[in-house]
Amino acid sequence: MMYRKMLEIRRFEEKAAELYAQGLIPGLAHPCIGQEAVAVGVCAALDKGDYILSNHRGHGHSLAKGIPARKIMAELLGKETGVCKGLGGSMHATDLEHGVIFSTAIVGGNIPITNGVGLALKLAKSKQVVVSFFGDGATNTGSFHEALNLASLWKSPVVFICENNLYGLSTFVKRTVSAKNIADRGVAYDMPGVIVDGMDVMAVHETASKALKRARQGDGPSLLECITYRFKGHGMYDTGLDYRMKEEVEEWMKRDPIPKLRKKLIEEKIVSNEDLNRIEKEVREVIEDAVLFAKESPYPKPQLLLDLVYA
Repeated sequence: MMYRKMLEIRRFEEKAAELYAQGLIPGLAHPCIGQEAVAVGVCAALDKGDYILSNHRGHGHSLAKGIPARKIMAELLGKETGVCKGLGGSMHATDLEHGVIFSTAIVGGNIPITNGVGLALKLAKSKQVVVSFFGDGATNTGSFHEALNLASLWKSPVVFICENNLYGLSTFVKRTVSAKNIADRGVAYDMPGVIVDGMDVMAVHETASKALKRARQGDGPSLLECITYRFKGHGMYDTGLDYRMKEEVEEWMKRDPIPKLRKKLIEEKIVSNEDLNRIEKEVREVIEDAVLFAKESPYPKPQLLLDLVYA
């Protein structure tokens, strides 16, 4: 259920922020609180064998693709039971078993790699597709434009997902993007560019499903611009209020995708309030279990540095 998964991502990120404040998470970490509808809406439309590539704000993508909360939390704490044995940390959680090919801290760095995966799937005559998640800031990098151009030329089974949360770190999107809409940039590469409400998980799911179907049947890539908002700062070390008005944040929080879906589910009598309260309790238990698992897991042994040397 998409509601459960969005709630899992929200509670995971809130707990991660607590652990970061306690000094238990080394390095940098970037929460996606507020943006859960994009990750869940897209990943719910994927088949199990499909792939994704993520960015520095990728915990939600990994959870939405099915990586257990335990393994991601352990990775954040640098433990050997993490998805990358504790060596990747927050911004590099990768798990091939669950179709998460790569997560990178380099802005726009995952976009051209998506093309490589897409080309491999096409050459294999596979019906699988690959999705690339990136922010609005990444659309100003050369790799974004080069990747869209090649994907269109090759008619690769790729869907490019721009999570436009309106800020590239602390810079408002209208100060950096000349086009009226990021989705308009798809026109230059002969692919559909579609704008979707990134605070509405059902809208994201419906739009992503169409783009994925198009890619799967060999009609080429699409660019989706999901208009969303991060409720917290750029990273867990930053409030976000130095460059955003408090009133702006509060106005966006009224569009929170989780209570929005909860209200819809109850009004349409799909589930009861009691059912959703039970889900909330179960999700909290999953996250508490993930934290306990991560804390009790051992750190990697020094020998691991030698075991992973390629040549």
